[in-house]
Formats: sequence, C-alpha cells, structure tokens
Amino acid sequence: MIHQLIFASPRPGMSEQEFQDYWVKVHAVKYASKIPQIKRYLIDTRVDLPGESKAPLWSGIAEIWLENEKEQLASLQTKEFLQGARLDEPNWAAFWNTLVLDTDAHVLVEGPALSKNPTWVKSVILFKRKEGMRLEDFRRYSLGAHADLGRKLPGLRRYLQCHTRDSWYLVGEPRFDSCAMLWFDSPEAAQKARSSAESAKIDEDLGNFVEKKYIFPMLVKENWIIGPEARK
Repeated sequence: MIHQLIFASPRPGMSEQEFQDYWVKVHAVKYASKIPQIKRYLIDTRVDLPGESKAPLWSGIAEIWLENEKEQLASLQTKEFLQGARLDEPNWAAFWNTLVLDTDAHVLVEGPALSKNPTWVKSVILFKRKEGMRLEDFRRYSLGAHADLGRKLPGLRRYLQCHTRDSWYLVGEPRFDSCAMLWFDSPEAAQKARSSAESAKIDEDLGNFVEKKYIFPMLVKENWIIGPEARK
C-alpha cells in the first residue's frame, strides 16, 4: 500500500483558514475524493505550535492511500483527476510550493482505533538523513534505536514512521527520506512531550542519523474524507 503525503500551502491572497476550509470542504469532497483508485483520504490541517514564531512552510497535508503503483498511475489518468482535482488546485493552493512523497508506513505504536471524528492532534516531522549515510543504515537506525526512544515520550498515543519508497531513489535524491507521525490527546499534551526529558534525548539522538537543518515539524488536526476504513 502506498501512503502518499502531499504538503501544501495557500495561494497568494488566501488566508490559512480560507485555504484549509476550501481544501477540506470543497476540493477534497467535490474533486479529489471522486478519484476511484483512492482507498483512504485524510486532510491534516495545521494548528499553531505553542511558542511558534516562524511562518509555516505548509499549512496542511493530504494523506492518500493507494493499492500499488499501477493503481496510482491509473488515478492520474482519470477524468476525475485531470478534469477535476488538477484543474481546481490553482484556486486554493500555491502549487509551486507543494511537496509530494510516496512512502511506506511502519506502525511503531499501534494505539487506539482510528476515529472518523478524532479529537487528538498529530505531530508530523520531516527528516533528511545525515550526509554520507547509506539509506539502509538510516532506515535501520530510525526504525530501531531511534524508534525505541520515541516510544517513551509521555502522552504518546500512536506512532508511525513513513519512509520514502525505493522507487523515488531511481530518478534522483528525494528532498526527504522519512516523515514521523506522533499522536497526542491535545496541543498541550504534545507540548508537554516536547518539553520532556525523553524529548531531549530524542533531540540529541537525531544528530546520529539526520541533518538537523532539514528537520521540519508541524502540528496538525485530522479531517477524514474517506476512512478510516478503506473504500471498497
């Protein structure tokens, strides 16, 4: 199963709230969800991190699940995509600032069942491996020693690591090698975890396998469009 991540930001002149409302209530429902190959579809809308001062690079993430590469290619050739979702993108998104990653998801903490109307928040963090490090060593360390530290975060409900698929390395070096997703009950719970001694150990460990200048965190709220159960 391909777990595709699409990071997007508002087109010029549109506020973040207008962008998020259009994406969730118009684009996702009227256009993207009509693409028949999409099995599950989730929009993550950015919420403010306590103490955040920099303007965000992205204001939301689409998470799309597709069965395989054949189904993904077919989805890009449908009228629902070509005459619908694709044509609508300039109405709300700064498409030149969009980041797309196809990933394989690894569940490290299963957590409670996913909910159609979730109340929790999710910390999403992009990573690029340390310069000179082999991809297989990066993945092994991230899913092993580093994941063990992440599991100890106070208040952690669920934990995924999404690693960029092998096929992306056949045509060049992807901008990011993985995306971590960590669920918490509230923004306050996420901030408490971020301020913990366990988080300090995680930050120290990052220097062992990632380029710290390419770490991009975002706190989001989930908005299910198709799912959590897969569409038949």
